[in-house]
Amino acid sequence: MQAQLAHQMALAPTGNIMIACAMGAAALGVLALYFGALLSIVRSDLTGGMKLVWLAFALVAPFLGCLLWFLVGRHDSRRRAGIA
Repeated sequence: MQAQLAHQMALAPTGNIMIACAMGAAALGVLALYFGALLSIVRSDLTGGMKLVWLAFALVAPFLGCLLWFLVGRHDSRRRAGIA
């Protein structure tokens, strides 16, 4: 029983390091999504008013706003540019 407890205690720091690395990678991914969406919104062919709406949405709700921009808004801006 003591050997098993000693083994678990030895593995505990390794698990914490793995969790910290995974959380760091997730945070970097969210930051990349955020800044990528902001740049994409600014560079899009949308009118100034629509850019402002998307930028405000991305700033108020960073993860959801950026995710929706890439799923909905970006395709909408390409379609509108072809019409105008």
